[in-house]
Amino acid sequence: MTFLAGVIPAEHASGHILILPSTHGPVAVSQLAAAWFADVEWLREPSRAAGPRRVAGARFRGMAQPEALVPGVLRLGAGHVATGPFEVGEAHLAELGMAAATAEAYSVARSDGLRDVRGAAPTAYGDRDGIARAFPHALPQGDELRVVQWMVAAARKTAGGALADGRQPLVPDPAGSVDLGLYSAHALRPADVLPMLRSLIATADVTADQPTPDGSPRYTLVGSTAYDGSLVVDVERVDRVPRALGSLDWRSYGPFAYRLSWMPADPYELELEQPSGLHVIARSRMRASLARLALGLHGRIGGVLVDDGGFITAPEELEARNDPTAGGTQGVRAWV
Repeated sequence: MTFLAGVIPAEHASGHILILPSTHGPVAVSQLAAAWFADVEWLREPSRAAGPRRVAGARFRGMAQPEALVPGVLRLGAGHVATGPFEVGEAHLAELGMAAATAEAYSVARSDGLRDVRGAAPTAYGDRDGIARAFPHALPQGDELRVVQWMVAAARKTAGGALADGRQPLVPDPAGSVDLGLYSAHALRPADVLPMLRSLIATADVTADQPTPDGSPRYTLVGSTAYDGSLVVDVERVDRVPRALGSLDWRSYGPFAYRLSWMPADPYELELEQPSGLHVIARSRMRASLARLALGLHGRIGGVLVDDGGFITAPEELEARNDPTAGGTQGVRAWV
């Protein structure tokens, strides 16, 4: 099946296509790119150009030609560029299984016009992002692999999708993003965080507490359940933070990292593009629980929240994870 036929110009149709829903306004693709790549810059910014002519005469009043969207060119690191956006309508999105009314598409290719050199065929096809499935004959490697991984992560973040080589669909489940990080200037002791975790899993406890020689905290809390797996909180001082924080004033975050993660009953399912129904149900509950814990920590010590794709996450996004009507969370307490 040919997706986005007539939407992407022929000269860009064979690139990797990133599709970002724009129902609530344009998506800042440059910000998504800056979370992964060091050298991100608009070589030519997108613009609007007036239509070819305006129809004159009283009977045609108000029938001016609409403005046409002129795509821009965004540099992604040293070797690739994204050209777009190209406007995508609801019918084309439905073909990809996306419920958005409108979207913006970007074609990603090498900046020198050549094709990337790929590796061998995959030996297994069970990766979480579906990359092996999309490249059954030769896997991307190096910079191209990172570009494809970024596109899938950006699609998961925005409930969008991607087309590998312009034809193989990659539409990740947004609910697959579970783990979170909080970077703050304030260090809490285990005794401060443990009650917050126990409000979600009553049996949670401290499993490691080994402060560094300079007195900085370094500890792990674990809350285990019989059916839904475990919530893990790792806290330590770090000397590196996610690239996405580089666009912020350093005073808005700090060196103390609170990493909140979920370990399911069968960790192998974390690597599956289509996990089992039981895994998805447990993930839904624990995803909401982690969001609640992250919001509680953020409300207490501030800082900046980052999702497992490396993108900055607003508290409002996490509040949506706790909405049972939005994701079938069925409440936010785990099964103990």
